[in-house]
Amino acid sequence: MFIKLVLAFILIPLIELTILIKLGGAIGVFNTIGIVILTAVIGAYLARMEGARTLLHIRTNMDRGIMPTDDLIDALIIFASGAVLLTPGFLTDLCGLLLLFPPSRHAFREWLKRRFASKITKRDIYVDPH
Repeated sequence: MFIKLVLAFILIPLIELTILIKLGGAIGVFNTIGIVILTAVIGAYLARMEGARTLLHIRTNMDRGIMPTDDLIDALIIFASGAVLLTPGFLTDLCGLLLLFPPSRHAFREWLKRRFASKITKRDIYVDPH
């Protein structure tokens, strides 16, 4: 767990800074800043659209009496991708955009479900049945 936190809070920002500095040197500082702002705006718009679509799907399923488990996981992924897209950087923007794209989000959701099922089976995570 400690290694994952080190990666998240030290290594990823260092990689992002390196990319931003290299790109800024290649295409200019203002162009780089413009691209970062543009990806944040486009990402926020896409996250809003995908989030609204997912919430509508959740509501429709709930009205039909269907538990929208996959849609709830999608909503969480979309929220996380929106937060990642607002973080300046190209690596995080790429990850955020991939999570907004439905086919890659579906693959990530299925991976998450398998991972949680594995942890529950190994009793790494306790689920209260009530």
